[in-house]
Amino acid sequence: MTTNVVVLGAGFGGLELTSRLSEALGTEVSVTLIDRSEAFVFGFNKFDVLFGWKTLDEARAYYRDIVKPGVVFRQETITSIDPEARRVVTDGAAYDADILVVALGADYDFAATPGFVEGGHEFYSLGGVQRLRELLPSITRGRVLISVLGEPFKCPPAPCEAAMLLDQWFTQRGLRENIEISVTSPWSRPIPPSPDGSKAILDRFAERGIAFVTETLVVSIDPAAKVAHLRDGGTMPYDLFLGIPVHRVPAVVQASPLAENGWIPVDKGTLATRFPGVFAVGDVTSVGTPKAGVFSENAAAIVADEIIAQVRGGEAPAAFGGTGTCYVEFGDERVARLDADFFGGPSPVAPLRGPTAEIAREKDAFAVARRKRWFGYSE
Repeated sequence: MTTNVVVLGAGFGGLELTSRLSEALGTEVSVTLIDRSEAFVFGFNKFDVLFGWKTLDEARAYYRDIVKPGVVFRQETITSIDPEARRVVTDGAAYDADILVVALGADYDFAATPGFVEGGHEFYSLGGVQRLRELLPSITRGRVLISVLGEPFKCPPAPCEAAMLLDQWFTQRGLRENIEISVTSPWSRPIPPSPDGSKAILDRFAERGIAFVTETLVVSIDPAAKVAHLRDGGTMPYDLFLGIPVHRVPAVVQASPLAENGWIPVDKGTLATRFPGVFAVGDVTSVGTPKAGVFSENAAAIVADEIIAQVRGGEAPAAFGGTGTCYVEFGDERVARLDADFFGGPSPVAPLRGPTAEIAREKDAFAVARRKRWFGYSE
């Protein structure tokens, strides 16, 4: 009998999983991929849209273009998940799975930080990017404050990337001397597992006059007074506030039996949940790796190999290694690469290469390869 696999979420994890299953098993499996969106956008492409280097349509990869043996895509909103029965209900249908994989990522809780909805901006959602893109040309002077509002959060280098790219953007327009850029973080350095990566960022900040304020958490903002209130009772003034919003599991996951202590717990090696036949990968889990797409992709590869072994009767795959490669934008067409390993030693490590123009081209090739693999695009 054909194995029925239902995959919730079409980000890095869902796309890699369905591609691997289709390549290895074809119509031996029936894979249903469900996502509420019509298109996929790499997180790093949001900067391209923000600064006008790409249009939103150029950044999108449309799910309707997925044509793979054994795979169907459904653009639907998931309304309930029953992991015991492996049953999923959406606004369009109900699905019963032999194997269920939850790859729904993390959502944003904008209201968790008082004042943020009314007076803050963000670059983590497409809506936020588009609003900020329209606003930026009107900013000619003042204080730009970029603040991490909670942890964990997606793509740990992103706040610092935003600062360096804003520095480039204002410099190119002859406005930089009128702009003050600061980043606040609850951490003691930009990228805790990477001393050399953190040093490279802080060296660039020092060179470009960008402030990095450590072990600081903004707990609310006052849009009228344009003041950010800090956890320690202090304040910081701003003219433009950019927040990395508090992250949480999607509401449908929180309402299910899957979530514990805010996220879905999984076996670190197999990504299996406590429910038989149910796996979870990526940002929706508490597996112990950063919330970044490449870790979800690598975890999905392990789950795909497990499903292939079940269908074909082969040996169980190797355990998830907790590794991933992260690209960091430094501005001026230079990109660095972090090769992170979270499970291989006594503590996580993420040595740095770059930043260089060569790695910038490597990052572009990374995106091109996945657009071809997942969507069949030829660029």
